[in-house]
Amino acid sequence: MTTVRLPLNTALQTTAARLLTPAPARTCAGRIAGSTSVGPRAYSQSCTPRQHARQAALREPFLSPKPVVPGRRNKSPFCVLSPRTPWSGKQGRALYSTQPAVSQEPTIHSLFETKTGTWQYVVVDPSTLNSVIIDPVLDYDPSTRTITTQSADALLSVVKENGYKVQWILETHAHADHLTAAYYLQKQLAEQQGYRPPIGIGKRITQVQKLFGGRYGIPAKEYEGNPDKLFDDDEVFEIGDMKATAIHLPGHTPDHLGYKIGDNVFCGDSIFHVDIGTARCDFPGGSVNNLWKSARKLLAMPDHVKIWTGHDYPPDSRGKPVAYMTVKEHKEQNKHLKDGVTEEEFVALRKERDAMLGEPRLLHQSLQINIRGGHLPEPTEVGHRLLHLPLKVQGVKL
Repeated sequence: MTTVRLPLNTALQTTAARLLTPAPARTCAGRIAGSTSVGPRAYSQSCTPRQHARQAALREPFLSPKPVVPGRRNKSPFCVLSPRTPWSGKQGRALYSTQPAVSQEPTIHSLFETKTGTWQYVVVDPSTLNSVIIDPVLDYDPSTRTITTQSADALLSVVKENGYKVQWILETHAHADHLTAAYYLQKQLAEQQGYRPPIGIGKRITQVQKLFGGRYGIPAKEYEGNPDKLFDDDEVFEIGDMKATAIHLPGHTPDHLGYKIGDNVFCGDSIFHVDIGTARCDFPGGSVNNLWKSARKLLAMPDHVKIWTGHDYPPDSRGKPVAYMTVKEHKEQNKHLKDGVTEEEFVALRKERDAMLGEPRLLHQSLQINIRGGHLPEPTEVGHRLLHLPLKVQGVKL
């Protein structure tokens, strides 16, 4: 475990814990195993004794297809075996396997960080064991100004214990409620697997970096070029043999992305559990109307698609955090978005709710680390790494 102390002070202290909920490993539906011999009834047409004898003599060399190797995928979703009959030059009857060649659904491990209510994900292509990590948390205690890595190390354990290779580290946006562990994980994984997985985020992160870089007095050289990959809207990229799509979901922040992988969308801070509704929109560049459009984009997907949320704050009536709900469940139950709610009603409800919310507990610390892509501030001449906390002066002349 890594520990870093930053020389600044705040007054709040909480306890940290984590809930590890690995998803069961999945098998690839397209792997075909077993005997490849073809029985005497491969051709079932009626025939004369002479024809039968002729076919029997020719059956063995031409009806023994090339064996299908377990775990090796065919180029086509069908396995077609079409021996040619030498007496006619025409193809014999084709034999088909109607099993799909490759499962397009990932294996998903969801890990909940209780202090900030953040869901972290390891998403895996089961055919190659290549994976991505989404929205990793770097633990921070403001009362002691200490950074630790328990949550990130739990992600590394999932990767190592299952033999995964991390191909990407993905951020949905520049978080304002927790510090990102993306850079820490990148360094650890470079040593663990022999190559450095790039960190990816939406292309509009540059707007957020300039805004908050100016507010906190951060030199541009400390955030320019971070993270490594800036995704375009609807850009398709690979996770092993699977395709993933970066979906622009503005509203909570202008740079916000979701990632669609198979029939799963990792939506970050856009849609929450049905008993919570949606994310706040009162940050700079946030927009209630844009969040409505992003939510409708998600709920226009097929009913069975799973929406994996970035946070959960379970009420006492529910107790346990929940990582995902389906599109159908959101359309039927989401308190902000269910069928029948109009855009005007949503805008009024969301603005009223945002007016009641205080700023996130780790707002200033999170933004200063996260616009740097998870890098710590450059040390001072005496070796201190400093973060800036704005003072609020009320009723005092100084």
